[in-house]
Amino acid sequence: MSSSPRKKPKLTRSLNHYARYSNMAFQMMLIIVIGVFGGIKLDEKLNSKPIFTLICSIAGLAVALYVVIKDVLRSKPNNDGKKDTD
Repeated sequence: MSSSPRKKPKLTRSLNHYARYSNMAFQMMLIIVIGVFGGIKLDEKLNSKPIFTLICSIAGLAVALYVVIKDVLRSKPNNDGKKDTD
């Protein structure tokens, strides 16, 4: 018997990476769209120029980047080779 842990097949690892990054892209898109939509609605309600659309879209982009970076750093393996789950 071997004491080494079983490795995942290459296809399974590839599909897991694809699913993780596809999810990150979808989250990023959704956050930005919500920011833009919220800015448009604020501009309509306050009868202003598209200043809130610009502010909210930039804020949405910043939040989306924060979420993606946080997810990437969370899934980064530690020195032990284990994923950090905090």
